[in-house]
Amino acid sequence: MNNINETTRLTLLVARVLEKLGIIYAVGGSFASSLHGVMRSTLDVDIVADMKLEHIPSLVSALSSEFYTNDEMMRDAINRRSSFNLIHFETAFKVDIFIRKLRVFDQMQLERRRITLIASDPEERVFIISPEDIILAKLDWYRMGGEVSERQWRDILGVLKIRAGELDMAYLQKWASELKV
Repeated sequence: MNNINETTRLTLLVARVLEKLGIIYAVGGSFASSLHGVMRSTLDVDIVADMKLEHIPSLVSALSSEFYTNDEMMRDAINRRSSFNLIHFETAFKVDIFIRKLRVFDQMQLERRRITLIASDPEERVFIISPEDIILAKLDWYRMGGEVSERQWRDILGVLKIRAGELDMAYLQKWASELKV
């Protein structure tokens, strides 16, 4: 029996295309914090990717049969180092692609990513942001959002609780100071 749910299936689909195109990526957001911490449902998947303009035609070609894609939105996101989304035609599920920013921390997230099992029968793995980096990224989002998002805060606490004793505290302290979180 195959236990891959729709969120996992669509995450795998996009991840495999990114891998095939040689685009360095890591799944982040609530999907990653759920894998490292306390599981919760999510309405989308966030992926940090080191995409370049030359990747656009191949990405559109590979995904346009299942996802709404907009090459102009991709181009703008790459130029502004922001994000664009892919919307699955059948389910309206959204995959947000965040273009890697130029901060050292954003590079570190991709360097420290971990290959992680996200499904079994068959076993499927993708690159996921490390537990330390998801904590820091969510703290950064929490701060930018005015420190009011209970969802972000619960995700952070969930990773801290489940990964207690495993986390690189020196790394967390260094980057929390750098990011002012």
